[in-house]
Amino acid sequence: MTDLHAAAKRCLDATDPAEKLRLTHSAWDGLQSGALQPDAGSPAAEPISAPGRPLRPHLVPQRQVPHRGLGTAEGRAALVHAVAHIEFNAINLAWDAVYRYRGMPLDYYRDWASCANDEARHFAMLSRRLAELGHVYGDFDAHNGLWEMAEKTAHRDTARMALVPRVLEARGLDVTPGMIERLRGVGDESTIAILEVILREEVAHVAAGTRWFKWCCERDGVDPRETFLDLVRDYMGRNLRGPFNRPARLQAGFDEAELDQLTSLALA
Repeated sequence: MTDLHAAAKRCLDATDPAEKLRLTHSAWDGLQSGALQPDAGSPAAEPISAPGRPLRPHLVPQRQVPHRGLGTAEGRAALVHAVAHIEFNAINLAWDAVYRYRGMPLDYYRDWASCANDEARHFAMLSRRLAELGHVYGDFDAHNGLWEMAEKTAHRDTARMALVPRVLEARGLDVTPGMIERLRGVGDESTIAILEVILREEVAHVAAGTRWFKWCCERDGVDPRETFLDLVRDYMGRNLRGPFNRPARLQAGFDEAELDQLTSLALA
């Protein structure tokens, strides 16, 4: 196989986590070596549907996912599981960005394949930590919010770049420091070490979203700040949540005025 879009689809469709990780690392290696390239003759992307995933975890509405304290191993395992589920979804989101949107610059595909490779590594680290806590991925209920937004934005690359990396995934930049502090309070240095790696690398992933969102806006001749805020209002409504990790978001390509406007929207 030499077609990057077809390889991305294989990664998307894989249901076994270990196989999805294997295919992801292989596809990233193939892109780096030049063995895989985006092919203009590749069949058009199929309508978006559920990605490949195991039968568990059981997916429930977000408000039904129980919140557990971190004072017990079970509670810490639930937190690790929640982050692992986000990373598993992020693998699929990155590959869908490669598979779905055609005719983009090679650097676009390289950015999102690199993100998929990182997310796969994050998922592996979290899975090992789950095992140390006596659990496996699938032991706790989870929600499908990230992929639901992918479905809503599948028709438009500008909306996808704005709302998945710059809103939903960027939320990780906001909440992870608080998780780390809570874990420090219970002495869980092993989980903290993993979250610190993820937080550092997720800045670059959100920055990729910023970079390609602005590229889409320039291509379409629209103002990026106005377009972003319009998309947030249209798709998020009253579901935008703050506060925002301003230093991390500034590193990821947001500007101060944009963050002020987001803060106002979150408080409305």
